[in-house]
Amino acid sequence: MNPLFMLVPFFCCVLVAIWFFMRLGKTALSTRSRHMANEVEASLAEAFVFVNRQKVATWTMIAMFALPLIAFLLSKNILLALATTPLALMLPKRVLASMRQKRVAALEKQLPDALLMMAGALRAGASFPIALESVVQESAPPISQEFDLLMREIRLGVDLDMAMRNVEKRIPVPDFMMVTAAVTIAREVGGNLAEALESVASTLRAKLQMEGKIKALTSQGRMQGIVMTGLPIFLMLILRWMEPTAMAPLFSEPVGWATLGVIAVMEFLGYKSITKITNINV
Repeated sequence: MNPLFMLVPFFCCVLVAIWFFMRLGKTALSTRSRHMANEVEASLAEAFVFVNRQKVATWTMIAMFALPLIAFLLSKNILLALATTPLALMLPKRVLASMRQKRVAALEKQLPDALLMMAGALRAGASFPIALESVVQESAPPISQEFDLLMREIRLGVDLDMAMRNVEKRIPVPDFMMVTAAVTIAREVGGNLAEALESVASTLRAKLQMEGKIKALTSQGRMQGIVMTGLPIFLMLILRWMEPTAMAPLFSEPVGWATLGVIAVMEFLGYKSITKITNINV
């Protein structure tokens, strides 16, 4: 059958879906898109990544129509193409989570060096705000951005404890609570803040080294999870290309669709299980 004739029902379904959403109301759709764009923009702004909300909404709507179209061209299955629409809706949040995770990982790596730099400035006789300023000037983003915002809050009259709590909210790193505790104890009880920061820095550095060793030891398990998850899909595509007649019922009949659904669920559960096993928190 000519592929052009197979595209006709798909585009008809797309046009009917567009008409249906327009009948539901343009206001509700625009409100949802604007709310999602505002949420993504605000979350990215917290990570010091600034984007245009209109571009976010536009790319989200493009993904909602492009991803089902690509799925239909590859599988020639309308139901499978429509099933990818929720994936397109989840895509912006997944990208956001990936960006925030990379930022948190960079903060964890930079934090020990920043603490040692602050301890050195305090040992040289500098005050805590001057030590913060030296970290902001000498460090690279993203740690310099967070400490710069902390320094600005202190200059505006915000209490140091409150300013440190605000940094904890912006940086979802449990290790930063040790820094807050060291600064709070040195401020209320007294003591050598430089030694406390050096002790925290050495602890965090040892933790990072241990995490690096664990990541290296579990890399084989993670790769096995990726290979075992992708192997059935790869074999399915190869058999689809080599024996299209034998594989046609898998994509064109309800029994085949149910089989694909079971395969997708089992693949997801298997990958999650392997990820859970190889993900060791220190």
